[in-house]
Amino acid sequence: MKKIYSHQDRFMLWQAKNCLDENGIPCFIKNEFSSGGIGELSPLDSEPEVWITDDEWQTKAEQLVAELDMQPLGESWHCKNCGEQNDSSFELCWQCAQDPLQAQC
Repeated sequence: MKKIYSHQDRFMLWQAKNCLDENGIPCFIKNEFSSGGIGELSPLDSEPEVWITDDEWQTKAEQLVAELDMQPLGESWHCKNCGEQNDSSFELCWQCAQDPLQAQC
C-alpha cells in the first residue's frame, strides 16, 4: 500500500479518489474523519489521505493525481476534448459540454 494524495479539503480528496476509481485503480481514503481528534492526535497523523492497495499502480495513480492539480481554481481553462478556452465560471466546456475533470482522468 502507498499513500498517493493528501489534502485537508475533503472535496479535493474525493476528487482524487474518484479519478483513481474511474481508472480502475484500487484505492481507499484514510483518516477522512480524524480531524476532530487533533490535539489528542498529531495533525500529521490525522491528515486525510488517499492510498492505493496495489503498489503496481503507483506511477499511473501519481500521474492522474498530478493532472488533477494542474488546473488552477478561478482561472480560465482549455478543454482537453476540443481545445476551446473557457472562463473559470464554466463547469463544462461551452463548446462541447465536456467536463474538464473527466477529460483529465
